[in-house]
Amino acid sequence: MINFLEETSIIDYSNKEIQKLATNLSKNCKTATEIAKNCFEYVRDNINHSGDFKDDITTCKASDVLKHKTGWCYAKSHLLASLLRANNIPTGFCYQRLSCSEYKKDIYCLHGLNAIYLKDYGWYKVDARGNKEGVNEQFNPPVEKLAFELGENEFDLPDMYSEPLEVVVKTLERFKTYDEMINNFPNI
Repeated sequence: MINFLEETSIIDYSNKEIQKLATNLSKNCKTATEIAKNCFEYVRDNINHSGDFKDDITTCKASDVLKHKTGWCYAKSHLLASLLRANNIPTGFCYQRLSCSEYKKDIYCLHGLNAIYLKDYGWYKVDARGNKEGVNEQFNPPVEKLAFELGENEFDLPDMYSEPLEVVVKTLERFKTYDEMINNFPNI
């Protein structure tokens, strides 16, 4: 379980601004579930999804996501993991392979989300990409309400990871604009 609490160069939760926010989001909370809900809702509702807003910056590191207030689903999952791990809540990374036809016809790509360990529920998946028409993510354990229901040729990757996938990190570090990202989404 300890590897789901580790700080990395991407999940940089010792950053001063992340620490400050993590502390604020945990104020007056009595349980880890309450803290997790506050962190999830903050990232879902206060950080732009770069694709929805066509933000022309690509973030990767949790502190950059917070600084610029934008990130693709993967980067938003990095910030959420950072806020949760700063509050000593084990958090992992999960991925789905989905159709990306919203951005480009006939392509598939990875979609990033998190799994949070909650004492009363075990591992609980959340998706903080951000709500919009047709997307309604919620935090209501034990019921998982993710952004997307799987369709034809779509699937969940079977593993939960303690660190973001290398293909995701390399993509976010290499492609910096909206147009570059929609033409180079990570895939497996």
